[in-house]
Amino acid sequence: MLDRDQLTYSGNTVNKTAKEIAKFDQLAEDWRDPNGKFKHIFKFNQARLSAIEQTISTHFRRDLSSKTALKGLNLLDIGCGAGLLCEPFAQQGADVTGIDGSDQNIRIAKRHAKNKDISINYIHCLADALTNNPNVKQYDIVLNTEVIEHVSDQKALMDTCCQLLKPGGLLVFATLNRTIKSYLVAILGAEYVMRYLPVGTHEWRYFVKPKEISDHIEKHGLHIIKKEGMSFNPLNKQWKITNNTEVNYLLYAYKAG
Repeated sequence: MLDRDQLTYSGNTVNKTAKEIAKFDQLAEDWRDPNGKFKHIFKFNQARLSAIEQTISTHFRRDLSSKTALKGLNLLDIGCGAGLLCEPFAQQGADVTGIDGSDQNIRIAKRHAKNKDISINYIHCLADALTNNPNVKQYDIVLNTEVIEHVSDQKALMDTCCQLLKPGGLLVFATLNRTIKSYLVAILGAEYVMRYLPVGTHEWRYFVKPKEISDHIEKHGLHIIKKEGMSFNPLNKQWKITNNTEVNYLLYAYKAG
């Protein structure tokens, strides 16, 4: 198991990564509670899950009405947290691996999966640990959701995601756009005014524009499928998918092969 103070990315010690991991250690139990203090984030996750499922269904021509819709596909969730996305994909038949730099997250995810009798391969590591061998395993689906905005070397993480994706596979990024609106909504609004998230959860300078991701991963032979935004309605407390990517967005790409 990796020591939190010695976690590395691309050979360099990343103090920011260690600090981010420690921060989310404290929150790991709370993300999963649909009626807890982060219930709005739980709803956000459910909306995002539905959007990702639809794109997977379309890309791989799978029928989501089937209980084993994703059978035969292997999926890697980078920064899986407490397993909120891993579990539903595993329940649909996918062979799921979830990795996270937080040992606390992994312990919680393992315990929850065991209690629900769901088979998921959880590993406490960072993404580049999976590429540090001559026989790198590749995946049909690679998820990187709400992770890249917490990483210093974002290009290295994008490189790793592309390396871990099979030809023909689907890569999904979910993150925050670096715009004035995202600062007002995701930081001032969500953290300081509404208190949907703890103050200090995000740093605006690490938010990533969709074009920055697109331009970088296209160099690895990936092709952008679509980009879609997510917006929150404060009146009905619901999240929905939109065409507006100014704040939260999902970016989908496939690897030529």
